[in-house]
Amino acid sequence: MNHFKTMIVGEAPTAGQIEVTAPFDQSPIATIETSDEEAVNVALESAYTLFRDRSQWLPIRQRIAILEKMIALMGDRAELLAIEAAREGGKPLIDSRVEVARAIDSLRICVDCLRTEGGETIPMGINAASEGKMAFTTREPIGVVVAVSAFNHPLNLISHQVGPAIAAGCPVIVKPAESTPLSCFRFVEIAREAGLPEAWCQAVVPLKREVSTQLVSDSRVAFLSFIGSARVGWMLRSKLTAGARCALEHGGAAPVIVAEDADLDELIPKLLKGGFYHAGQVCVSVQRVFIHHAIAREVALRLAEGARSLVIGDPTQAETEIGPLIRPQEVERVQQWVDEAVTEGAELLAGGRTLSPSTFECTVLYSPSAESKVSRQEIFGPVICLYPYGQIEDAVTQANALPYAFQAALFSTNIDTATYAYKNLDASAVMINDHTAFRVDWMPFAGLRQSGLGVGGIPYTLRDMQIEKMMVLSVS
Repeated sequence: MNHFKTMIVGEAPTAGQIEVTAPFDQSPIATIETSDEEAVNVALESAYTLFRDRSQWLPIRQRIAILEKMIALMGDRAELLAIEAAREGGKPLIDSRVEVARAIDSLRICVDCLRTEGGETIPMGINAASEGKMAFTTREPIGVVVAVSAFNHPLNLISHQVGPAIAAGCPVIVKPAESTPLSCFRFVEIAREAGLPEAWCQAVVPLKREVSTQLVSDSRVAFLSFIGSARVGWMLRSKLTAGARCALEHGGAAPVIVAEDADLDELIPKLLKGGFYHAGQVCVSVQRVFIHHAIAREVALRLAEGARSLVIGDPTQAETEIGPLIRPQEVERVQQWVDEAVTEGAELLAGGRTLSPSTFECTVLYSPSAESKVSRQEIFGPVICLYPYGQIEDAVTQANALPYAFQAALFSTNIDTATYAYKNLDASAVMINDHTAFRVDWMPFAGLRQSGLGVGGIPYTLRDMQIEKMMVLSVS
């Protein structure tokens, strides 16, 4: 069993260690050292001292060289990274391989941004005050970045948070999810092997929650990148020191509207993928599907049939399509929510049962109450809820009724219906004839309302981690 030491630069004590287990069968995978308040302070001081010494800043050409070497190393180790991510996070191997490919491509996007994006010229000479002036901006790193990450994409989320920090020239301290730290530590090891000086990227697993709060709220932190629950994210934002900036990515209860003219042969597989991918543990997973009453029953029965056909099991096996939930307590919670919804009037069309302490059947619920938890809160499990509607205006009203807004979707072959949904759905992105979990890593990815703050996506995160600094020259 592998043992991972703390990745802090400086004389930092070890607070103890935790055992990382596979969510599918709770078998031990590795042990990892934890950090206390003193160790976190050492990490922060190393990062902050480095940033304050401008002579130590990494030039762009060196950052590009490091990122390109990381791309090559990750490509060589792609299968190892995929297997480890599948074991520690429970995402099926077929999807974990895609995650590794995305993580590598995320670093390529960082390089592309460094090659093509920079400052800008500011118009001068357009009034008397600006006569004889020339102005331009360049980009500089914002300062120390703290990245707090989530379990559901243990490698790609780290790539999304740490890759832009490296590209921006910011020292970064990353705190992975306690249940999935191994992919993060592998990523940092690769960064250092690629030539990144150790103090530019440190990784910590805090001993307790108070230590994590100390890390985030320290005055030496310039930017917080947080991916996780809304409860924790908004709490941490309230602890930030004056002047610190942040980006928060939470979740929601993603809505899909299916119009009467939707292509069902196209619709069904996309809803199955969007709803049950990674056992529904995705922040924009398909959850609430509003279907025109004329086709609602047909869609429901076809989705139920598809849900029953999905292979649930060990995520490291090639045939597995749906893996475990991250911990047994989550299986118990999903079972409680489904049972409650059925008691409150939902029709159970597929699934609804715990298969093992770590797995839950792919579940389809028809017409649950608007007051049920499955209708009001993010399930974060393999459950799709279906609601028949009469007029699209009613579907939009129901879709917009919750305090979350992230990505939404509409299935229709009518351009007028598509534009109506785009204009009226509360969302940062509306997918037409695709599921709500569609994403490529160069596009903006933003939670609104309680679903988050700021904009994700590699180019946007990179800009967040930089400041634009202007020079005004008198050239008369």
